[in-house]
Amino acid sequence: MSIEHPGGSDTPRSHLPFSPATRVGDLIFVSGQASVDVAGKIVADTFEGEMRRSIENLRKVLEDADSDLAHVVQTRNYIRDPEDVAEFNRIYREYFLEPYPARTTITNCLGPSLRYEIDCVAVVRPKRG
Repeated sequence: MSIEHPGGSDTPRSHLPFSPATRVGDLIFVSGQASVDVAGKIVADTFEGEMRRSIENLRKVLEDADSDLAHVVQTRNYIRDPEDVAEFNRIYREYFLEPYPARTTITNCLGPSLRYEIDCVAVVRPKRG
């Protein structure tokens, strides 16, 4: 089974040593997506703005790997400030529908430059036949 690293020229990338996603068979492992632009520069915003940008970056990485948010099976969420958890749950429900992916959420874990980060495991979207 081959290991692939899908991504296009407009896939958000970091200057740090990791791939946005790794695909093995029908499984896709997406690295942490934060509020960054295509060049990997942090875009500071409100918690909601950073969360939405992070999930849109996640969506783009998944599209490049032949998947989408509906095919996410697990998310890990990192929230800097515990007081943002209620807002996080509200926004999360807009992007992920029941039955929800398996989920882990950790607070008090990001440095001052980020309010939110998300990574996930997904499966490849079935081919329409």
